[in-house]
Amino acid sequence: MPKTVLEKERSALVMRIERILEGPMVFLGFVWLVLLLIELIWGLTPALEILSISIWIVFLIDFIIKIIAAPDKTSFLKRNWLTILSLIIPALRVLRFARVFRLMRGLRGIRLIKVVGSLNRSMRSLALTMRRRGLKYVVFLTLIVILAGGAGMYAFEKEQGLKTYSEALWWTAMLITSIGSEYWPQSGEGKALCFLLSIYGFCVFGYITATLASFFVGRDAEEKSAPVAGAEDIRQLKMEIEKLNQSIQDLKKNQF
Repeated sequence: MPKTVLEKERSALVMRIERILEGPMVFLGFVWLVLLLIELIWGLTPALEILSISIWIVFLIDFIIKIIAAPDKTSFLKRNWLTILSLIIPALRVLRFARVFRLMRGLRGIRLIKVVGSLNRSMRSLALTMRRRGLKYVVFLTLIVILAGGAGMYAFEKEQGLKTYSEALWWTAMLITSIGSEYWPQSGEGKALCFLLSIYGFCVFGYITATLASFFVGRDAEEKSAPVAGAEDIRQLKMEIEKLNQSIQDLKKNQF
């Protein structure tokens, strides 16, 4: 069988697998995000710990199936490098390599990778749920980023200055809206997460501002007395131009 045909068949197989698993994986993605928030804010109970490990196993099986079926495994790994990191970190806890796990817990950035990886999976789940990446998608995504970002900042900065989750939530919301606050992160993880949240706020709020501006300009254009030309005015103007063009064509015909 030619290589190109085999690659096409594998690509089709990956797409079928994704369609079959789409619903359950979207649901588990949101559950995983909720468990992450609970872990960062209050810590997981033994029952929730088991649930978290079970969902991680499902994610791992899903990833293994997709990489086996993927026609270009190198490209697949490059596209999903963040997912790979987010799957490796829970593996350290599941496998219970005591010394290694204690050492890894001491490294800055491990929890940050888990937060970012979980947000990445939640973004995919939200995109699959809403289908279209319009204003509603951006608003819901921003709420998720604020909730998860606030939980991460609380976990990283609760010994420095953000004493409660509500304070961290308010701080994150102010940062994303570019208003800011008097407090700035002290830990390395907090500074890194602050930087990522700032980039997100810079990129997204320009879109939200432009969308709101377009909405209000459109509402203003609906008024006949408004200085902005509305859609109806433009339509009438086009009709007048077409009539004028037709009259010119008739005059040319009559002259000849």
